[in-house]
Amino acid sequence: MRGLVAAGGHATRLRPLTYSLPKQLIPVANRPIISYVLTDLAEAGITDVVVVVAPHGHAQIENEVGDGSAYGLQITYVIQPEAGGLADVVLTAEEALGRDPFVMYLGDNLLQGGIAQMVSEFERTAPNASILLAPVQHPSSFGVAVVEGGRVVRLVEKPKDPPSNLALVGVYMFDAHVFDAVRAIEPSWRGELEITDAIQHMINGGLHVVSRVVDGWWLDTGKKDDMLDANRIVLETLETRIDGEVDADSQIRGRVVVEQGAKIVRSQVRGPAIIGAGARVVDSFVGPSSAVGTDCVIEDSEIEHSILLAGARVIGVRRVTDSILGRGAEVVRDPATPRAYRLMIGDESSVGVV
Repeated sequence: MRGLVAAGGHATRLRPLTYSLPKQLIPVANRPIISYVLTDLAEAGITDVVVVVAPHGHAQIENEVGDGSAYGLQITYVIQPEAGGLADVVLTAEEALGRDPFVMYLGDNLLQGGIAQMVSEFERTAPNASILLAPVQHPSSFGVAVVEGGRVVRLVEKPKDPPSNLALVGVYMFDAHVFDAVRAIEPSWRGELEITDAIQHMINGGLHVVSRVVDGWWLDTGKKDDMLDANRIVLETLETRIDGEVDADSQIRGRVVVEQGAKIVRSQVRGPAIIGAGARVVDSFVGPSSAVGTDCVIEDSEIEHSILLAGARVIGVRRVTDSILGRGAEVVRDPATPRAYRLMIGDESSVGVV
C-alpha cells in the first residue's frame, strides 16, 4: 500500500495568506497541516508516499517536509502543472505510484484517530475502492454519497438537492482500476476532473466500492473559519507543558504549551493555547484557542481564537479575535479607541488599527 498526498491547488478562499504560503503549510496548533497527514500515513504502516504539488508552492513544501525521513517515510514529489481537479492529481501521480493500491489523502484535511483502521480493512478485504464519509449539516457544499447495504451506489459532486447527508471526506483508497476510470471521464462544469465522477465510473462498471463513516471529527481547512475551528479542536487535545520561561507575575490556566525559549512576562495565558519557541508575551492576555508561532511578539495586547504565524507581532492592541496573521505580519495600535478586530492578513503585512 502506498500513499498519495494532494498538496496543490490555489486555495483562493484563504487568500491573501495563500498568495505566498501553500495552504498545506498553514499551522494548526503550530504544526503545518500536512504534517498531520504524513503522520497519519506513517502510523498506518505506509512508507512510500507521492506528494503532488503545484508549481508555485512546491519549493516551500519540499523545504518543510524534506525527504520524509522525519516521519519514517520515503517521499517522491511530482508537480501538477495546472490545478485540474482531484482525479487529475491521480493521473499526475500514476507513473510514480505504479500499479500498487494506494490511499489518497488531501493535504489540508485533519482526521481524529488517523486512517490506520481503514487501511488495514482495505488491505484485508481488497475492494476496488474505499471512501471515507462523514455526516454533515450542509451536504450541498461537498461530494455526497448514497450507500445501500454497505456498497456505494451513487456519488454526486456538490448537489443542489443532496440525496444524503454523507459527505466524502478527503481520504480515498484505490486499486489500479482508478487510472482507467479517470481517463474515461470528462471535465465537469468547473473544468476539472472530479474524483467523484471517477469513482462513479467504477461503480457503473460493476467494480466494488465500499465506504466507512468516520468515528471522530473530520476537519476540512479550506476557509479561514474552518482553519480557526481546526486550530481550536486540536489545541484541546494538547497536554500542558511549560518548557519556556513564565515569570512570577504571570498566570497560566488550562491546557497551555509554552515552548522552549518562549517568555511570558506579566501576562495571562488561558488555554487551550500554545506559545511557540522564541515568542514573547509581555503585559498581555492570550485567550483560549490561540496558537502563537515561533518568534512572535505580543505586547500590551489581547488575542483570542487566533493563529499567529512565525514572526507575527501584535503591539498595543486592545483585542484581536477570530484572526489569522501571516509570517512577519504586524498589527499595531494607532492613537484611537479600538474595537474587536477580525483579520486575515498575508506575510510581511503591516496593519495600523484605530
